[in-house]
Amino acid sequence: MESDDLFSPDAGTDDPTGLGPGLNPVESGGESAILANQPLAARMRPRTLDEYVGQRHILGEGRLLRRAVEADRFTSLIFYGPPGVGKTSLAELIAHRTESRFVNLSGVESNVAEIRQAVEAARSILRTQKRVTTLFVDEIHRFNKAQQDVLLPHIERGTVRFIGATTHNPFFYINSPLVSRSQVFQLEPLEEEDLAELLRAAVADPARGFGKLDLDVSGDAARHLVRMCDGDARKLLTSFELAVLTTEPDEESGKIVIDLAVAEDSIQRKTIVYDADGDAHYDTISAFIKSMRGSDPDAALYWLAKMLHAGEDIRFIARRLVIAASEDVGMADSNALRVAVAAQQAVEFIGMPEARIPLAHATVYLATAPKSNRAYAAIDRALKDVAEGRTLAVPAHLRTKTRKKLAREAGGASAEDTDYRYSHDYEGAYVPQAYLPEGRVYYEPGDQGMEKRVAERLEYWRARFEAAEKPGEA
Repeated sequence: MESDDLFSPDAGTDDPTGLGPGLNPVESGGESAILANQPLAARMRPRTLDEYVGQRHILGEGRLLRRAVEADRFTSLIFYGPPGVGKTSLAELIAHRTESRFVNLSGVESNVAEIRQAVEAARSILRTQKRVTTLFVDEIHRFNKAQQDVLLPHIERGTVRFIGATTHNPFFYINSPLVSRSQVFQLEPLEEEDLAELLRAAVADPARGFGKLDLDVSGDAARHLVRMCDGDARKLLTSFELAVLTTEPDEESGKIVIDLAVAEDSIQRKTIVYDADGDAHYDTISAFIKSMRGSDPDAALYWLAKMLHAGEDIRFIARRLVIAASEDVGMADSNALRVAVAAQQAVEFIGMPEARIPLAHATVYLATAPKSNRAYAAIDRALKDVAEGRTLAVPAHLRTKTRKKLAREAGGASAEDTDYRYSHDYEGAYVPQAYLPEGRVYYEPGDQGMEKRVAERLEYWRARFEAAEKPGEA
C-alpha cells in the first residue's frame, strides 16, 4: 500500500480494470432515479457475495458462513463489528442469495408492535406462498429485553430467519437465550487493500459510481482517504463523494482533480472507531494496560494517544494508571503508585489538553518500572481464605487491653499468653511473635526491583520467627 501505484487501474488485482472480480462496471436497465439519488455508500452496496469486499475469515471459499449461505442451511445469525464493515450489506446479500423475503427493522426505531406485525406477515407469507422471511434487526443491542424476547418463539418455530447486527459484544448486550439460538460472527475493520478496491470501483462504475465523470484521483489522495477512514467503508465512500461533488472541473482539461489537498479537506480528521461503552473502549484500555504490564512504553503511548484522540474520559485513564501501579508494578517500585496518584491529581487540576503530559509521564514510568504482582496476588489469596475457610480468632495478645484483661479474669489465658511485645522496644524494631493463630503465608516477594530487598528482609524475619518457635532446633 506504500506504492505510488496504489490507485493505478491494475493495483492489487489481475483484472485490467482494477476493479476486482464482480466489480466491472455494468450499465443496468434496472437502475432507477431512486438509485441515482442515494448516497454513494448506498449505491455501491455489493450485489453478490463475489462483489462483497473483506471478511474473508468468514466468507472466503470453504469458510463456515459461506458454506451455510450457499447450502441455505442456517437459522439465526448475529453479525457484530464496528460501523461501516458491511453488516447490513451482508444480511441483504444472504436474503437475496437464499431467495427469501427481506424485512429490515431498526433497534432504534422499531417497537414490539412492529416486531409482531412483521412476524405475522412472515407467518402468512410462509403459509400461503411457502416463502421464508429473513428478519434483519439492525442495532439489535438497542432492543430492550422484552423486545428481544418477543423474537424467541418465532425463531424456534422457524417463522422467520433472524439476522441481527450490532456494534456491541453480543455476549454482553444481547439476551443469552437469543445468542444461544444464533451463530455469532465477528466482522473486522476492512483492510487497506479492500478499501482501495472499493474506491477503484466507485471511480470506474458508470451506473452506481462516478464512471461517467472525467476524474483524476492521485495516488496520494487515495492513500489518504483509505488510511484516514480507519477500516470504515461508509466513511471512505462518503468522504470521496463529498470530494467529487464539491470540486469544480479544471478549466483547461475539464477533469475533476482529486489531489491530496482535496482529500485532506474532505475527511479532515481521522475517524477513530471508538464508542464510549462498547468493544473499542474496552479493547483499547485492555491493550493500554497490557502494554504497560509487558514493559512496552511505545505501545502504551500509542494506545494512550488513541484514547485521548477519541475523547476518552481522562479520569478513567488516570484511574486505570493508579490500579496498574499497584497491580502490575507493586512492591517492585512503590514510587509507581506515587507517580500514578500524582498524575491522577494533576489530571483533575489542569484538564485537557495539558493533562496528556502527566498521563504520558505516568504511562512511561509504569511501563519501564520493574514489575511485581505479589502484593496483589497475596490479598486475593487472603480474601479467598476469609470467604471460604473458618474465620480465625484474633490471638489473645493482639486484642485490646480490656479484652485481654477479661480473658485473664475468665481463666482462659495466662498473663504470658496475653502479653503483647512492642516491636520498637527490641533491636531492629523486630521481635518474633505470632500475629496469626496459624502459620499461613500469603505474601511471597519476588526478585524484581526494590522487592528483592524486601524479600531478603522478610526472609531474615521469618527465619528468626521459626527459630523462636523451635528453640530446641536452633
